[in-house]
Amino acid sequence: MSERKALLILHGKQAQNEEVRAAVMALRERGWQLDVRLTWEGGDAARLVDEALAAGYPTLIAGGGDGTLRDVAEALALAGGQASLALLPLGTANDFARAAGISLVPAEALALLDFEPRSIDMGEADGQLFLNMATGGFGSKVTANTSEELKNLLGGAAYLLTGLTRFAEVHSAFGRFRGPDFAWEGDFLALGIGNGRQAGGGHALCPQARIDDGLLDICIVPAPQDMVGTLGTLLSGGVLGVEAVSVSARLPWLEVEAPEGLDINLDGEPLESQRLRFAARPAALRLHLPDISPLLGSGAGAAEVPTA
Repeated sequence: MSERKALLILHGKQAQNEEVRAAVMALRERGWQLDVRLTWEGGDAARLVDEALAAGYPTLIAGGGDGTLRDVAEALALAGGQASLALLPLGTANDFARAAGISLVPAEALALLDFEPRSIDMGEADGQLFLNMATGGFGSKVTANTSEELKNLLGGAAYLLTGLTRFAEVHSAFGRFRGPDFAWEGDFLALGIGNGRQAGGGHALCPQARIDDGLLDICIVPAPQDMVGTLGTLLSGGVLGVEAVSVSARLPWLEVEAPEGLDINLDGEPLESQRLRFAARPAALRLHLPDISPLLGSGAGAAEVPTA
């Protein structure tokens, strides 16, 4: 096993989280040198990753919501270093962690440091990397417009409630989509481009996605006549319902053109453009995962926990 030394990059709002403090102390008692740095504003995660790599940390830990996990993962992948990454999910949705089988209990999530890291893909949108999913259309607006207060009160159900209260704002967008042996154009209600499987608090837009296949899973929900009924299916998280109404593909890259502009959400990071190119970046990151993670391809379970 590699050196028991890691740096936890923790969202500043979690500084007083007693469960996190207890989990950190428990690891230290087991012989880990576990240092902690806090983020305060935009750009902190990337700066702290660079400092950690320069200091020779073999393992980094991203602690926070989906946005924090993305920021740390992107910075680490772009740096091209050999350090591995562990995730400490502390957000409201925790979409990537839930789909990957990573525990939301801090001590259990940090226990994955004892598993050998696996090489996983990341997604890319015009140079910006994402760990979980890029979403567009009405669903991404629901995510962006759900207040922190509501998320703290209701958890993942807050996204559903926000969507239900905004039915009057539902409208479709026109887009052209092109990839290898794939082309589709028309009015669509929602778009998911997944490295992971779910977004927006548990809505499985790409239920068959894998993070080690070198491909992105594409889900386009065409604008139907029954707009409200289809949106209800999406917001309720019905996997089979989404698959039934969507256009899907699995591609190494996808080009999207939306003449009226398209709002995209990259794991919480907003992006707006009329033209975007999405691509899978294979083996971009070494991530500590459970021994059997649903997001790994068949037969690709992570290594067993090493003995002491």
